[in-house]
Amino acid sequence: MRALIMAGGVGSRLDMGEKPLVRIAGRPMIRFVIDAFLAAGVTPIIVTSIKTPYTKNWCRAHDILFVSTDGTGYIEDLAQAVSILEENGPFFVAVSDIPCIRPDIISYIWEEYAISGMQACSTWIPLTLCSCFETTPRYQMEINGVPASPAGINILDGSCIHAEQEELRLLLHDPGLVFNVNTRFELELLEKHFQSLMKR
Repeated sequence: MRALIMAGGVGSRLDMGEKPLVRIAGRPMIRFVIDAFLAAGVTPIIVTSIKTPYTKNWCRAHDILFVSTDGTGYIEDLAQAVSILEENGPFFVAVSDIPCIRPDIISYIWEEYAISGMQACSTWIPLTLCSCFETTPRYQMEINGVPASPAGINILDGSCIHAEQEELRLLLHDPGLVFNVNTRFELELLEKHFQSLMKR
């Protein structure tokens, strides 16, 4: 199974260059996401665009698989990557700015998806967890009666990428997934979280 890691946006809100390469604890943010998928037995493929040439070069330098898209938007780039890769079954898709993702979470999502028998799976974090870490979700909806925000990792079926897919909506109670880095304030919160983990 493969994971398409979306890394084609300019990261204008963070305003620190190409967001996937912003360093956390001395490593590019995207490296944490790549390593988590590898440890879970999933092959990561980075979806770059004309807007992220340095990320593309970084992938080349580190022998990481990537595809290059036109950079017209998240959904458009994803569909283009699926076409280039000829994905015709289930695959993971994740943002590149969730460095606290872990292999066991990825495995859990896959297991729950497989049991569900549905075409797709979206993942969500309770807003109560976001409040605990002072992160501000930009989108929210109720999942099983719980106010929640997207966690940034999903499963889709490539054979019907242009159609609406029946999805399992999976609520994840993992504190690390509240850190979806889009602003400098969120980056500061993440760095504090990493520092607290290193002190344990």
